[in-house]
Amino acid sequence: MTSPPKVLLVGMMGAGKSTVGAALSTRLGWPYLDNDVLLLRTTGRTAPELLAEQGSQALRSAESTVLTLLLGMPGPLIGAVPGGCVLDDTDRGRLHAAGCTVAWLRCSPAVLARRVGNGAGRARLGGDPAAGLAMLAAERDPLYAEVATCRLDVDLVPAGVVARQLAELVLDLPSN
Repeated sequence: MTSPPKVLLVGMMGAGKSTVGAALSTRLGWPYLDNDVLLLRTTGRTAPELLAEQGSQALRSAESTVLTLLLGMPGPLIGAVPGGCVLDDTDRGRLHAAGCTVAWLRCSPAVLARRVGNGAGRARLGGDPAAGLAMLAAERDPLYAEVATCRLDVDLVPAGVVARQLAELVLDLPSN
């Protein structure tokens, strides 16, 4: 007997994990669990607050806890994985072993910078969001590629279309 399906969304901040996750949830009728909401519920802090108050290690630990919650919940479900989880060898191994669809929402740093604007409410961007995003993408993109079972380029594609493409992939439906 196979376990109910899960779709885990990975990618940079601003790639559209929350927007695509909500659209996919509507399309499939599966619950969507947002990483930012889970982080806030488990720590009482947002990612930027946690980073500022307790440092990088505390943020990474909290992100790993969110991944544990997503992996431990029964499917079907859609979950957004905290962006930094791919930096941890153990967490990457857990994503590999999860046996679910891990969809990388791939987005160029230039588009990410437009989407996050001045970076308010985002951890790790400092005073220059475009430069911060470019540095993070250079570090993380190869790791997202490593854990992904599929990749969707989202620079120019509306979230609803990405959700439809992902639903077709997950349900093994023919494309329209």
